[in-house]
Amino acid sequence: MNIYLAADHAGFERKERLRDFLKNLGYNVSDEGNFSLEAGDDYPDFVKIVAKQVASDPIDSRGIVVGGSGQGEAIVGNREKGVRAVVYYGGPLEIITLSRLHNNSNVLSLGARFLSDKQVAEAVKLWLNTDFPAEERHVRRNKKIDSEIQLENE
Repeated sequence: MNIYLAADHAGFERKERLRDFLKNLGYNVSDEGNFSLEAGDDYPDFVKIVAKQVASDPIDSRGIVVGGSGQGEAIVGNREKGVRAVVYYGGPLEIITLSRLHNNSNVLSLGARFLSDKQVAEAVKLWLNTDFPAEERHVRRNKKIDSEIQLENE
């Protein structure tokens, strides 16, 4: 599996450590930036690259993006058709599991200001090791999301 990483200034140092962690686990990791700590950088510049990479290879790739809260990064990721970005900034790890089991999430957006390295490692390992079981109801819902079909009751 290919893992695409990106971070702005708020998540830069965490991304650097995460890249090494993932490589040590045996993943093929592609760092899409930022490549240096620059206080004035803008996360959309880097997150868009990750989203496009994941959307172009949804079977064999996932993305992990890191920002201050992770919220804006997920918003940017979700603008790319085929990307299902979710945010994690702490709390029960069950939300990570459900994001894979129900939504087949393919981009994980981490809130660096709210997580320790240990929490990041736990969340990322769980997210990468949780398979999407492709239950019919979840497949149907994800197809609606990906195809931009009008949802019922709208």
